[in-house]
Amino acid sequence: MSSARKTIEDVDVSDRSVLVRVDFNVPLRDGVIDDDTRIRAALPTIRSILDRGGRVVLMSHLGRPKGAGPEPEFSLAPVADRLGELLDRPVTFPSDDCLDGRAGQAVAAAQAGDVVLLENLRFHAGEKKGDRDFAAGLAAYGDVYCNDAFGAAHRGDASMVAVRESMGDRPGVAGRLLERELRFLGGAIEDAASPFVAVLGGAKISDKLKTIRRLAGTVDTLIVGGAMAFTLLRAMGHATGRSLVEEAMVEEAKTMLVDLEASSTTLLLPVDFVCAASTDGGETSIHGRDIPDDLMGLDIGPETAAGFADAVASARTIVWNGPMGLFEVPPFDAGTRRVAEAMASATEAGATTIVGGGDTASAIQGLGMADRVSHVSTGGGASLTMLEGGPMPALAVLDPA
Repeated sequence: MSSARKTIEDVDVSDRSVLVRVDFNVPLRDGVIDDDTRIRAALPTIRSILDRGGRVVLMSHLGRPKGAGPEPEFSLAPVADRLGELLDRPVTFPSDDCLDGRAGQAVAAAQAGDVVLLENLRFHAGEKKGDRDFAAGLAAYGDVYCNDAFGAAHRGDASMVAVRESMGDRPGVAGRLLERELRFLGGAIEDAASPFVAVLGGAKISDKLKTIRRLAGTVDTLIVGGAMAFTLLRAMGHATGRSLVEEAMVEEAKTMLVDLEASSTTLLLPVDFVCAASTDGGETSIHGRDIPDDLMGLDIGPETAAGFADAVASARTIVWNGPMGLFEVPPFDAGTRRVAEAMASATEAGATTIVGGGDTASAIQGLGMADRVSHVSTGGGASLTMLEGGPMPALAVLDPA
């Protein structure tokens, strides 16, 4: 099934109420927003609707409230304030309940150019449960449904699926952010230019097992770094010292190695590591694939970094999900930096370069290179699910292009 969906640009929104599912799950500290990236990411969709005479009704979750009513520490009120500053216009935040009378009155009173932000959807247990009665109440707010929350597109929450279904033949489209995610992540699998290289890292191979299976025979080269490489190396009979190994996955890793060997995909694993006795950034040493008993591998080594960088720099399509080491603690950020630099070089040479969400997005942003790749995904779990070819319930209910 093609991932292409109709977008907000395909719909006449003039004098219509557009119910937009956004991802405003921002980090809060004492009621203050630490990072407004996700709010900024929704601005193109919101402005598109406002500029064409529509009314915007926004809904989102934030954090993990119990689902038994308002919890002030998870309120979206600070988000409403920040959004108003970014849009330079008032944002109505009517109530501490997305479905009470005040919320309904605010939506009904909205005029063209108005913005209403509903309170945290997860204050209702029905959001996580996909409850249809809860969804029907939200669906009444919109003439058009627009999903711009890619980070939750692999979930079956009420606002992601049942609200759209409750709206019947009213349009259900992708927002600008979601459309961009689909264009890059969908295209990476459906229409990738060769050589196609996937770079996987992070701590646990179990988190990316489905991704590896999906990419085997699809990508030309699969690069595996980060701590997940140690489980594969253990399966190959190497000593891994005190490095992180998923013991329960070693037998599965053996099978995976056989399957990769039989496929058309070339597997690149680290040949050396930066090792230390602890994670505090103390004395380090370089070792090959066999690591002394008292040490742990905390980053790919210089020879590995050079080899990985060469493979990335010569590719035409690169998807990267997962850092190469403990990038938060120098000097164990060097391998991740080298891959990021290779991604930037490949982009400059005309390649399509896609960075998965989560830690990888944080790493490349921290390195100041986010604007030097084609696309940085806003959804870690969702981007992996899409690469795996797994179910994306929120996409399936949108109108196909």
